[in-house]
Amino acid sequence: MTEVEEAILVQNEFEALLKDYANTAHKQKVDIITKAFEFAKKAHHGVKRRSGEPYIMHPLAVARIVVNEIGLGSTSICAALLHDVVEDTDYTLDDIEKAFNPKIASIVNGLTKISGGIFGDTKSAQAENFRKLILTIPEDIRVILIKMADRMHNMRTLGSMPPAKQLKICGETLYIYAPLAQRLGFFQIKTEFENLCFKYEQPAMYRKLETQLTQAKPILEETCRTFVRPIRKILDSYGLKYSIIDRIKSPYSVFHKMQSKNCTFDEIYDLLAVRIILDPQQPEREKPDCWLTYSAITSIYKPHPERTRDWINTPKSNGYEALHVTVMGPGGNWIEVQIRSTRMNDIAERGLAAHWKYKTGEHEESDLDQWFKSVKEMLDSSDFSNAIEFMDNFKLNLYSSEMFVFTPNGDVKKMPAHSTALDFAFMLHSDLGFHCIGAKVDHRLVPADYELQSGDQVEILTSNSQQPSIEWLDICKTSKAKGQLKTYLKSEIKEKTDIGQHRVEGVLMAAKQRINGESLQILLDHYNFKTKEDLYYNVGADKVDISDAPKLFENQNSNRLMKFWRLQFGSSKEDDAIRRTIDPKKDKSIDLTASEFGRAYKIADCCNPIPGDDVLGFIDENGTVIVHKLNCPEAEKLKAAFGNKIITANWKTQKMLSFKATIEIRGFDNPGLLKEIVHIISDDYNINMRKINFETNNKILTGIIEMYVYSAEDTETLCRKLLKLDSITEAKRIN
Repeated sequence: MTEVEEAILVQNEFEALLKDYANTAHKQKVDIITKAFEFAKKAHHGVKRRSGEPYIMHPLAVARIVVNEIGLGSTSICAALLHDVVEDTDYTLDDIEKAFNPKIASIVNGLTKISGGIFGDTKSAQAENFRKLILTIPEDIRVILIKMADRMHNMRTLGSMPPAKQLKICGETLYIYAPLAQRLGFFQIKTEFENLCFKYEQPAMYRKLETQLTQAKPILEETCRTFVRPIRKILDSYGLKYSIIDRIKSPYSVFHKMQSKNCTFDEIYDLLAVRIILDPQQPEREKPDCWLTYSAITSIYKPHPERTRDWINTPKSNGYEALHVTVMGPGGNWIEVQIRSTRMNDIAERGLAAHWKYKTGEHEESDLDQWFKSVKEMLDSSDFSNAIEFMDNFKLNLYSSEMFVFTPNGDVKKMPAHSTALDFAFMLHSDLGFHCIGAKVDHRLVPADYELQSGDQVEILTSNSQQPSIEWLDICKTSKAKGQLKTYLKSEIKEKTDIGQHRVEGVLMAAKQRINGESLQILLDHYNFKTKEDLYYNVGADKVDISDAPKLFENQNSNRLMKFWRLQFGSSKEDDAIRRTIDPKKDKSIDLTASEFGRAYKIADCCNPIPGDDVLGFIDENGTVIVHKLNCPEAEKLKAAFGNKIITANWKTQKMLSFKATIEIRGFDNPGLLKEIVHIISDDYNINMRKINFETNNKILTGIIEMYVYSAEDTETLCRKLLKLDSITEAKRIN
């Protein structure tokens, strides 16, 4: 592309931005936007993106997302155009402030602090950079909104990045940005984040589900037409103005449900949802019209008794308002109906944050303000030395389902689902939490660990003599309560951790073992802890007895894990002596070959991937690659927190190794059925079974079989064969 062609391309994109801006209700400030564009174009002159296009196309694309999909105005558009200038060019923040104004400079400064991805190379850098990202939420919400737009454009152009970089960016996006978009009410952005991550992480499965949804679409659309016909008739008779749209589940949403419900595509019966958007003639008719529509629908179709949600009288914290009801459709399938006004739909599509104080001039404290405060409190009370723990705390703050609890005075408070009375005490005030001895729920005495239910009226009981204990950390479920407790108990936790470390190291020395990552990993696996800090603390707090630990090292050939590796992967003394390590700076991809298992690669116990599964590699502190399934929850955390230690992995075993897999069987118990199942597994397929367990209850049979197979294809073939038995209704692989 010549310079003239590039100039035309850039100018056309800028004019498209101005056209988008002109179609908004914002006060038109074209001059300052044009000035920001010219400034950014000059600053990035001659620089190209990895895709080969001029770099200025990226800020322009981010600015268009800010306008069209988030709904922000001129200040945010300018900041989006300038968001990489300070980070990538010789211009300074002072230059931007002089050329524009302090507000634009402040937003650019916030974006600069968190540019280049969320995380760095070390644990402390990861946690600190992530903290900077979250700190911008209560300071100026526009920073995080522009950052979301920046991430969206990066995701849409991810194809030009190398595979390992794709995994890192997808990990951050799926773990942080998607839930953050949902928490701020940007459901369309959240859905696109999830689908793009799915597309790049598991392209084969994405294409398969996309094809299945495309094939199912004509049937679903016809179902929708049949379903809404009587609804339209009755709504028209009421004289309501409305529109009805159908919504088919996205590939990621289908995949997520298949994983969570352990079912196939054909077993998902709620692929279709219907949205009714009402346009009331007066604002005060919003709620009555929504309930009138609900009444009309449920007079035609039978509602599911447990799947009606009233988000109109009790909106979600992100401002979401709607009535949800699931009804039995004409074809015998459940169909969810969402009922909203045009205002409610605008907030649901664009997010409450886009309509926040900068546009409305509201001064009262909203639910979003309260959530910002809780984020700030969590940051103030968090320990940033453990990146994974910090991120988990924030995810807890992001993704919690809500319930509504009442104070003794009748004030309603929103709490995360599964909160305890102690969580409620800390939510009201830290002093109430520190001195809580229990509560009265609906005038009935309950202990501090009582799990609250939506609608409970709660009175916290305190005593000046009460002092927090470490055991309270197990009672609390919310990030706020846990953070305040950890700050209060910091010295005690450190003392217990130090005691535990001394004990663990003493046991290892007594067993004549080196105190290194490998010996500690054996202890972590045996006692089921994720980090050595967790192990040390629980040992020091006398929650775990490690007196039997020396037995793990008496004869390592008999150790469960070591035995598994030696039997399955042919490791030898020579292998151990020349254990190979992986360098994350050099090795961006690995082939999983038989000769390397046990020396450089290990199978993750949390998900037990086998050849045929989509996998990735995580390089641990010893240079050993731990192989995880791509959709393993633990792998999601690792991609987000330690992206620079993630590498792509490809199976090259060619049936030289066997791997542990588990299948679940359900059906009707009949004489001789077990014999038939064992015959198929052992004789027809010559598969080595490790463990078998069958139970029957009222003639219903449930079985779990652990076995060693060569690939995921082996388990699929076996399950198809078992399903041919008349008495078997389900046969599928489970984790």
